[in-house]
Amino acid sequence: MQEILDDIVATIGASDDRGKVADYIPQLACIDPNQFAISVVLADGRVFSSGDYQQLFSIQSISKVFTLTIALGKLGDGVWAKVGREPSGDPFNSIVQLEHENGKPRNPFINAGAIAIADAIMVGHQPRETLAEILQFVRFIADDESICIDHKVAESELKTADRNASLAHFMASFGRMKNPVDYVLGTYFHQCSIAMTCEQLARSGLFLAGDGENPVTGTRVVSARRARRINSLMMMCGHYDGSGEFAYRVGLPGKSGVGGGILAVAPGHASIAVWSPGLDDVGNSKLGTEALERLVQHTGWSVFA
Repeated sequence: MQEILDDIVATIGASDDRGKVADYIPQLACIDPNQFAISVVLADGRVFSSGDYQQLFSIQSISKVFTLTIALGKLGDGVWAKVGREPSGDPFNSIVQLEHENGKPRNPFINAGAIAIADAIMVGHQPRETLAEILQFVRFIADDESICIDHKVAESELKTADRNASLAHFMASFGRMKNPVDYVLGTYFHQCSIAMTCEQLARSGLFLAGDGENPVTGTRVVSARRARRINSLMMMCGHYDGSGEFAYRVGLPGKSGVGGGILAVAPGHASIAVWSPGLDDVGNSKLGTEALERLVQHTGWSVFA
């Protein structure tokens, strides 16, 4: 495995065609696009990494997997009254479908859906309390108490919040927000600003590779049925309107973030994290996707194999 990862870093990581960093968030625009990392945590607990795998980065929309997990724990299937389970086919920050579908987001992984999920898990609490719950959950599943929020990134997002604020207020106009919009947005921007390394991120997804149980610690996080359902949503919706292309090329459940990270799950085998800040045209890590495609070719881990 180490040889495979080193080869991926040496070949794909050296590419000149790296995509474009998310410069609409000023703090992310400052990131060096030449960084590249990959980490794999196997079901038996062995960890393999290569590249800049100890570099912290903003996980952004990958956090939506964790908040969905929390929401399912609080509301069960009641979550699906707030968000749908279908691919969007539109950009992650599109407002078009909200108008046609009475303010109900298509799925929990587009921005509107994740804002609705943040609203659901607040259940009357203050943003600070909700963020503490989200952060504690991420630390728990990653088995790492050092994970924190990058407040500079959160402040940067708050300053460029117009589109997401529009989504939230539009949903509120349909009576779909239970908490003050500003509270929900503050929670959402801070959850997206959680900073992790590739190794930490890969560890955090291990419960999804183990049918809901962390195979290293033996701790059950969710039921096997729920883990499979989260994985299915990651497969269908985890890469926005590039989800079909990712399924075609990689064949694994995955969730991307505009910080350049991707969390991918090989059920029964491993949890994988890649990071390369440059994005493709639909907002997914360009080299990260190529790296996962190469990894699956070597391992045969595609769920379609």
